[in-house]
Amino acid sequence: MAEKQTPQGGQRHSTVEDLCYEAREQLQRRNWQAAAASYQQLLALNPEDEEALAGLALALDGSGAYEQMLAVSEQALELQPHSALALACKARALQKLERLSEATIANDQALLLNHHLALAWLNRSGLQILQQRFPEALRSAERALELDPNDARAWANKGTALLNLNRLSEALEAFNQSLARDPDYLFVLQMKGELLRRLGRPQEVRELMHRALQLAPNDPLSLSLLAQALRALGEMEELFEVTSQLTHLTPGSLLAWEMHMRALRSLGRFEEAIEAIERVLELDPHNVRFWTIKADNLYRLGRYREAARVASYALQLAPDYRPAQRIHEKAVRLMYQHKERRLR
Repeated sequence: MAEKQTPQGGQRHSTVEDLCYEAREQLQRRNWQAAAASYQQLLALNPEDEEALAGLALALDGSGAYEQMLAVSEQALELQPHSALALACKARALQKLERLSEATIANDQALLLNHHLALAWLNRSGLQILQQRFPEALRSAERALELDPNDARAWANKGTALLNLNRLSEALEAFNQSLARDPDYLFVLQMKGELLRRLGRPQEVRELMHRALQLAPNDPLSLSLLAQALRALGEMEELFEVTSQLTHLTPGSLLAWEMHMRALRSLGRFEEAIEAIERVLELDPHNVRFWTIKADNLYRLGRYREAARVASYALQLAPDYRPAQRIHEKAVRLMYQHKERRLR
């Protein structure tokens, strides 16, 4: 009650403090939309609140609203041109919008103003990864982690750099550290899945991608990693379901159509496999292996003349390719046997 009796804006002062506390709490909890709403309320009360603008930019980063993040960062820089945090937020938004030259300039300015700003080191590591400068990216990510060891994104960048340096066990540990801080980090789930695929651990890839697909059910990369794991495990019924979805989402993907074709063949569905093989050959028309698979598919359907003709074409591409030679020999032999039977 005493709060209401304050004559000169005591209620408003308390409201601002409450909103500041609420906004920081929501940002800490990674409740991006709630944090953004609180910071927007603060800005409605004071459009020149630099802290609220920076907080809103960070909340927009978390929710992936990079165009808005860029606009808010530039608004903050109009108020304070030498704000290292605002420059780092601007750099991050530009990086995510694939404006890499501008992002590098803004981030370098941020680091000149504050060499101990974790976000700027995170940005630098991300930019270096995009430039395939992996040793430098690793050092920048490690510097970011020295300044903020709980940033899941910096652990992700460290893992990505290590993965590309073929330091797989260290990369796996970095990805685990990232997921310990953000279990729903889709990018890290996928990168860990790729790492486990390389290590030949398909069952773990399968479990991880099922989790990733709960977050993003139509994500092509997660579906592709799951398909590769299912193929390695020999789970052809599930592979067929996954590749049916994947070929619909990515009709220009050779890998998707090849796995779909192999699933159909493994299930003995050779008639349906014909269309899949044709799509594969449209995408890779000079691959002797795929022409040989087409010949084999026709052979299994009893279409020996067509099989012989396709195998002959495969041998034009690679005369010494033994699988094509075998299909051609078998198809020609059975073609003539059937012809002799008809003549009797």
